[in-house]
Amino acid sequence: MEHSKHQDHSKMDHSKMNHDHGATPMGMPGHDHHKMMIEDFKKRFWLSTLITIPILIFSPMIQGFFGYELLLPGNPYILFALSTIVYFWGGWPFLKGFYNEVKSKGPGMMTLISMAISVAYFYSTATVFGLNGEDFFWELSTLIVIMLLGHWLEMKSVLGASKALQLLVSMMPAEAHRMNGDVVEDIELKDLQMGDIILIKSGEKVPADAIIVEGESYLNESMLTGESKPVKKGVENKLIGGSINGNGSLKAKVLHTGKDSYLNKVIKLVEEAQKSKSKMQNLSDRAAKWLTYIALAIGFGTLAIWLIAGFPFVFALERMVTVMVIACPHALGLAIPLVVAISTAVSAQNGLLIRNRTAFEESRKISALVFDKTGTLTKGDFGVTRFESVSEKYDKNEVLRLASALEQSSEHPIAVGVIKKIKELKTAIPNAESFNAITGKGVEAKVEGTDVKVVSPGYLKDKSIDIPENAYSSAAETVVFVIIDDALAGFIALADEIRPESQEAISKFKKLGIKVMMATGDNEVVAKAVSDELGLDGYYSEVLPHQKVEIVKELQSKGEFVAMTGDGVNDAPALAQANVGIAVGSGTDVAAETADIILVNSNPQDILNLIIFGKATYKKMIQNLIWATGYNVVAIPLAAGALYSAGFVLGPAVGAVFMSLSTIIVAVNAQLLKREMKKK
Repeated sequence: MEHSKHQDHSKMDHSKMNHDHGATPMGMPGHDHHKMMIEDFKKRFWLSTLITIPILIFSPMIQGFFGYELLLPGNPYILFALSTIVYFWGGWPFLKGFYNEVKSKGPGMMTLISMAISVAYFYSTATVFGLNGEDFFWELSTLIVIMLLGHWLEMKSVLGASKALQLLVSMMPAEAHRMNGDVVEDIELKDLQMGDIILIKSGEKVPADAIIVEGESYLNESMLTGESKPVKKGVENKLIGGSINGNGSLKAKVLHTGKDSYLNKVIKLVEEAQKSKSKMQNLSDRAAKWLTYIALAIGFGTLAIWLIAGFPFVFALERMVTVMVIACPHALGLAIPLVVAISTAVSAQNGLLIRNRTAFEESRKISALVFDKTGTLTKGDFGVTRFESVSEKYDKNEVLRLASALEQSSEHPIAVGVIKKIKELKTAIPNAESFNAITGKGVEAKVEGTDVKVVSPGYLKDKSIDIPENAYSSAAETVVFVIIDDALAGFIALADEIRPESQEAISKFKKLGIKVMMATGDNEVVAKAVSDELGLDGYYSEVLPHQKVEIVKELQSKGEFVAMTGDGVNDAPALAQANVGIAVGSGTDVAAETADIILVNSNPQDILNLIIFGKATYKKMIQNLIWATGYNVVAIPLAAGALYSAGFVLGPAVGAVFMSLSTIIVAVNAQLLKREMKKK
C-alpha cells in the first residue's frame, strides 16, 4: 500500500441535483421522484401551450405584426386572465427555483427566467389597469412554454437522482435466523442484538458483522472489499454483514448491528462524500447568472438614463421592461437541453449512460483516472488462464478432465474455476471415488481406475518433485498441479483475468496525458502483477473503502481532476467523491447509483469515448450559448434606445423576430452534434 498525507480538496457536487436533475431528498426513492417531476413538467408544458395559443391570437402586438385584427370585448382582461394562469401555474417551477437559487446565493437559469417572466407579467398587468404602454403577455407565455419544453426534454434525457443509500441498505437481508438454544427463530434485522448467535445457511447473505463459533465456509466479499477470491473462514474468523455465504452452514455471534456495521460505515462515507463536494454549476446556469446581472444592470441603467434625460416615467419604464424581457433569450432555454438530449442519446448508443450532466460536461478536464481492479480492469472471475500437460501419456485436455472429477463437489474458488472451464469446453466430468483431502496441500481420489491428485506447489516440494519451468508466467496466477499415478502430469493456472480491452485503453489514456492509477482490495502481489502488466502510473493494494476516498482526495489536493471507475460497494464512497464517478455496468447497483456515468458494456475503452464526447458536447454547448445570447449584444442596446436620436428604437415585435431566428439556429446546430459524435 502506498502511503501519503491526504487533504480534503474537492471541487464538484455530484449530489447537487438542481432543477435539471430533479432534486431528491435523502431517503426518498430517487427514480420515482424523478419520474413524477418529468410528468409534472410535461403536464405544465402541454396545458401552458394550449393557453398560449389564444394569448398569441388575441395579442394586439402579434395582430399588428401579421396584419390582422381580431379583438373581443374586454380583450385586455381576457389576455390578463389567461396569462395569469400561465404565469402562476406554468411558471411555478421557475418561481420556486428562483427562491431556492436566491436562498443558496447561486443565481442561475431559474433567476433569469423568473426575472423576465415576472417583469413582463407585472408590467403587462399594469398596462391593463391604466398604465400607458403595450403588454408583453404573449412574450411571457411563449417564454414559459419554451423553458418548460427545454427542462422536460433535458430531464427525460438525464437519468434520475442518486438512490445509492437505499440500495446499500437493501444489500442486507430482511431477516436473520437467531438461535434460541437448539431452536431457530426467524427475526427481523432490527431486532438483532449484539451477542446473539445466528445461523447463516449456504447461499444466504450474512445479516450482521459477526464472528464464527461453528462451521466453515467460503465467503464472497468481492462486492464489499474488492478481494476477488472467495475467502475461506472458520471458527474465530469475522464475517462482514452483506457478504454472501458459500456452501457451508455457519453459526456466528453478532459483533455489530445497525450504525456500527461495516456496511453502515460505507453508507456514511457515501453521504459525507456527496455532501462535501463543493457547489458546481453547470454551463447554462453559469451563463444565466451573468445574463441576470447584465439584464439588471442595463435595465435599471436604462430607466435612470431616460429619467435623467427628462423623458416621462412611462417611456423610461417601457424601455427598461423591453430590455429585461429581451435579456432572457428563448433560445437559451433550448440551447443546452437540446445538446444534452442528443449527447445522452448518442452516448447511450455507445455504451455510456449519463446520470449527472454537470459531470459529463466536466469530463473533458479529466487528468487522473483511478481504476478499481476486480471487475473493472479484470473480469472479476477467478478463472483458468492456462492449463498444460508435462506428460507424454496425457494431453492437456485429459489432465483438466481428470482433475475436474476431484473438484466437482468442492466450493473452493480453484475448484469453481476449473469446473467453469470444463463446462466452457463442453467436456463431461467423470466420477471420483475414495475421495480424500490432503490436509493443507490438496485433494486425491480414484478416477476411472487411476489415482489422481490435485495439489499445491508445497506438496511437490515435500515430495521433491521438480516444478516445471513453464508453470509460472505471472505473479497474479495461482497454480495447482495434477499428479496421476504418482507422476506429475500437468498443471492448471488460475487468475482474475485482465480484460483484453484494458491494455489498449490504458495506452490511449497515457497518450492523452492522463495519469492512470489502480486502487484495489486485492493483495500486493496481485496488484503489482496487474500494474506491471498494464504499465500503470501507480497502484494501491489492500485498500479499504475509506482509503479509496483518501486516494481520490489526495489526487484532488494536488490539483488533479479525478475520474474514479469501479463496480463494487467498496467503490461507492470514492465514486461519490471523485469529480467524475464512472460505474462499470456489470457491477453492483450501488456503484451504479453513486456514479455520474455508467459504462454499460464494462469496457474501459468507453471512458475514452466519454472524454471525446464530453469535449464535443461542451464545444456545441458553447456555440449554442453564443447563438442564443449573441442577438442580445445587438438587441439590448437597441431596446434600451441607443439609436433613439437617429429615430430608431427596437420594438418588442422586431425583438420577437430576432428571438425566433436564434431559437431555430440553436435547434439546427444541436442536431449537428449527432454527426460530430458519430464521426468519433
